[in-house]
Amino acid sequence: MAPGIPAAMERPHFIGIGGAGMSGIAKILAQRGAKVAGSDAKESGTAEALRALGATVHIGHAAGHLADDASCVVVSSAIRADNPELLRAAELSVPVVHRSDALASLMGGLRAIAVAGTHGKTTTTSMLAVALTELNLDPSYAIGGDLAGPGTNAAHGEGAIFVAEADESDRSFQKYDPEVAIVLNVELDHHANYASMDEIYESFEAFTGKIVPGGTLVIAADQAGAVELTERVRALPSLNVVTYGESETADVRVHKITPRGLTSEVTVVLNGKYLTFTVSVPGRHYALNAVAALAAGVALGVPAHNLASALGKYTGVKRRLQLKGEAAGVQVIDSYAHHPTEMTADLEAMRGAASDARLLVVFQPHLFSRTQELGTEMGQALALADGSVVLDIYPAREDPIPGITSDLIIDAARSAGADVTAVHDKAAVPGTIAGMAKPGDLVLTMGAGDVTDLGPQILDHLSS
Repeated sequence: MAPGIPAAMERPHFIGIGGAGMSGIAKILAQRGAKVAGSDAKESGTAEALRALGATVHIGHAAGHLADDASCVVVSSAIRADNPELLRAAELSVPVVHRSDALASLMGGLRAIAVAGTHGKTTTTSMLAVALTELNLDPSYAIGGDLAGPGTNAAHGEGAIFVAEADESDRSFQKYDPEVAIVLNVELDHHANYASMDEIYESFEAFTGKIVPGGTLVIAADQAGAVELTERVRALPSLNVVTYGESETADVRVHKITPRGLTSEVTVVLNGKYLTFTVSVPGRHYALNAVAALAAGVALGVPAHNLASALGKYTGVKRRLQLKGEAAGVQVIDSYAHHPTEMTADLEAMRGAASDARLLVVFQPHLFSRTQELGTEMGQALALADGSVVLDIYPAREDPIPGITSDLIIDAARSAGADVTAVHDKAAVPGTIAGMAKPGDLVLTMGAGDVTDLGPQILDHLSS
């Protein structure tokens, strides 16, 4: 049986309870019987789902939303110091707990798998959650996106396994003590928190160092940053290292990835035996994510053949190449990609799945700091599309940086030969795309901000 509720979490109040990471923890606590409350900036399906579990969800932030008997206030790194509920917590001497510490407390006593990497965390965590559930192992899980099947980002299970997405952006993944850790890739990102690759490596080394004695690190054998990290941590005592990928030296070697429309067939060599299974989403990067999930499950003792079959039941995560619909012969697909590597991977995946189709992209840059550091590479990635619309930067938690606009991306894209249109009014995008698209085209809405809202609007314009 899974552990109960940590004492500090009996009456938690979440500031920003609707966020992907925060809502998952809140859902698990509510399912375990905690008296959950919190606030968020706006109404959402997530807020309604939490209320259905018995949570109290306030809309807007106000000091009065924090109950006097709250056992703690849970925050993420995105919560500003002047938030009125955070100030009220100080007045009441209510302990403030970071999201990562709250999640770590929920993993206590369970066999934890923590999934880390610059890209692919949500997908890989989701694949494991779906496969282990399919095998009746009833895992708990906390993911940074909603599964297409169950439609949720978290669940409390009665089994012994807890699968969690481990976020490196603010170093909070260093709080976990997993039995198995996955590192999919290591690249420079989150420039507001990391100044160099050396800092990134140091952070991932600290995360790896928290694996329990005798535990396992599953790490990519093909990605340069992961290879460097492997060299740095191989000497850690009581650590088993399992590499995966297409490299001839990989412990779990990918023999072949065969695209089959919007799916892939993957053959791996594991313990000297060939094993073939289906990945029900397109793209080489998603196939490799599935192999990482396979290696991690095997490290926990799950039979490889059973796990491989169960991985085929994964049908995707919202916003990860999610088909939003079709109108006038045009398919509209949503992508969360916001880093150049992710953008390139998703664009190449769509090219491979529908090589005869024109590919149109609506891209919304995410964060001023990321655009400042990687805007040129973002523009170069857009050259893989037949036409792109680029929106203004979605600021999220950041204040503007003077001189940093989406023009940086647009200029780089045009220099790379891309056909790019700048649209500053988001409301004008559906009409713009409807005027560009022809039957047989694919339209990809891409970015980590609210560009996802445009998919249904584009379909409406195409239908009219």
